[in-house]
Amino acid sequence: MLGLFDMIVLIASLAISLAIMVPLAGAIVRFRANYNPKGLQLDPEGDVQPHTGPIISSFFVMLKRVYDLEVRFLPGLYKGLMPTLISSLIITGFLIVFLDDSSLRHRAYTAPSAGILGTLFYSIFAMLLSLPQTIITDRAITTPHKLPWFNAAYSCRILLTPSERRRPWIIYLTPGLLATQVAHISYVVLILRTVRRLILPELAVQSGWRDVSFLRLSSFFVLAVASTAILTPLEVISIRLAIQRNYASAEYNSVPEEGGDAEDVTEYAGANEDVIG
Repeated sequence: MLGLFDMIVLIASLAISLAIMVPLAGAIVRFRANYNPKGLQLDPEGDVQPHTGPIISSFFVMLKRVYDLEVRFLPGLYKGLMPTLISSLIITGFLIVFLDDSSLRHRAYTAPSAGILGTLFYSIFAMLLSLPQTIITDRAITTPHKLPWFNAAYSCRILLTPSERRRPWIIYLTPGLLATQVAHISYVVLILRTVRRLILPELAVQSGWRDVSFLRLSSFFVLAVASTAILTPLEVISIRLAIQRNYASAEYNSVPEEGGDAEDVTEYAGANEDVIG
């Protein structure tokens, strides 16, 4: 069991990590969810009107926009903190309970080697477990509503439709979401991991960096950089699908049941805020 000093160090490192990563992750989620449609009508000369909203051209522009639009600095940048904190505490507690002290102090935890297919199935299973947390976090980041820090029930009423709260499994039925997640995992595990084992077998057996060929290392680095052309669109698609709400089908009388909660919600995070764009 960890001692008092180790627990203090662990909690402090977790707090620092969240303080740095949550604003950055929130900005990139908003940037990927951002969409600037063009005007729906032509101008007097017959040309298409320019985009209807502000043009967000980079990650840092989105970060500055979040800072400018939010009335108060911290709540705006730290949207999505609570679901991220809860998931981090669960993972940290799991590591403390099931790993020995030396593993926590001296080396990083690595999942046991189970081959390509074993790793693929393990990764897909982990994705299925974490998908609800991912959806709630993405929606918490992009919602224009002001969410309380310690009222999970109220926040769930805002972030989830009545259909999703009554039948939570329908979030897994969001069209295209699971397919996108599985495609992302499959590319990383089946292609990148396989190529790394072929090009850099020294890393697979943890023999150190001294025996690694610079040419082979450079080749894998180029492949990893080029793979962003495939992985980044998948991540953008995944985030945009995650924030799409699921409503009941016609046989469940969706119109009356979906209009119940939203009317009571009137408090927003910032005045005239377009939270995504």
